Amino acid sequence: MTDTVADYLTRVRNAIMAKHKVVEIPASNLKKDITKVLHDKGYILNYKFEDQTAQGTIKIALKYHPVTKVSAIRKLQRVSKPGLRKYSGAKDTPRVLNGLGVAIISTSKGVMTDKEARKQNVGGEVLCYVY
Repeated sequence: MTDTVADYLTRVRNAIMAKHKVVEIPASNLKKDITKVLHDKGYILNYKFEDQTAQGTIKIALKYHPVTKVSAIRKLQRVSKPGLRKYSGAKDTPRVLNGLGVAIISTSKGVMTDKEARKQNVGGEVLCYVY
């Protein structure tokens, strides 16, 4: 597998479409950081890092509306791909849905949202859009 972030997003997207409560994903440091950002912004209910194997897994509890059963994540879109990387400077970080969504950016100071990158005046690789 060449694009592990795309695999991560696809597993979460498929679990949401199938209305699963929990999804298991093979772990990596980048995926752990993306999971932390999604939890901090309220897109997922909870997460747990398990190290049973050498690689480990991430268990993510997905978040749904209690009455309508609609997921908190409407769309997950991969932006920077292995064939075409997308970078953005500090001043031109993308805004998703006029600030209602978040762009997850990998910077030299770690993985963060577009708003945090603008505040800290850093740019980096735009990994994905979430809304």
